Amino acid sequence: MGSLTGKVAWVTGAGSGIGQAAAVALAKEGAVVVLTGRRKAPLDVTAAAIRKAGGKAVVKPADLMKAAAVSRIAADIGKKFGRLDILVNNAGLNILERSWKQLSAKGVDEVVHGNLSSAFYCTSAVLPIMRKNKGGVLIHTSSMAGRQASLLSGPAYSAAKHGVVAMSHTINMEECVNGIRSCVVCPGEVATPILDKRPIPITKAERARMAQSEDVGDLIRYIACLPAHIVINEVMINPTWNRSYVANLQRGKA
Repeated sequence: MGSLTGKVAWVTGAGSGIGQAAAVALAKEGAVVVLTGRRKAPLDVTAAAIRKAGGKAVVKPADLMKAAAVSRIAADIGKKFGRLDILVNNAGLNILERSWKQLSAKGVDEVVHGNLSSAFYCTSAVLPIMRKNKGGVLIHTSSMAGRQASLLSGPAYSAAKHGVVAMSHTINMEECVNGIRSCVVCPGEVATPILDKRPIPITKAERARMAQSEDVGDLIRYIACLPAHIVINEVMINPTWNRSYVANLQRGKA
């Protein structure tokens, strides 16, 4: 039996990258995992991997930028399982036209709703279930850009991810008395499909040196398995070969 046997987890952005890795890792610990993302086909791939390993997965595709869709899935989870122990708030996106001179109102809406509004919608939808059961853990994927504003990530993405960090801390401030815990994970560069949206392409060699989705997925699994009296409020995870550090070293030698 795994540490999460008998528990239910909802993972958003579960069709690829960190979300997929986290879903597989949680399922291996025994959790029943509900998988959500905009496209059903990648979710089916994740579900198949979980089931092949003997785990249990439920596919619930939805556009998490729509509050009604989020509420519907949360209600389905409550009705089917009567509980939700873990929310992995991982869905997110970025755009190519991200600098101030390129940014449009449409781009701002897409990035802010895709990273911040969706996280708020999911959190608001699951907290009543967790309060009723007097416990639960929420794990939110932010970014190092959520701690240090980054022109590389863009102003909209940096602002949205800062918002995710603030959101997570306020959950602990209010909900600790209800046995609910919130952790925000701030990864540095991770070799996920979101890198394909970088204005400057990332090479295969550079991706190999980055943190991998499975590294962050295992960290999420660890957080989810912590005892109920412990919360990790915030955690950063970075590749050892940190490209920003290396660039600073090279500038120092110039």
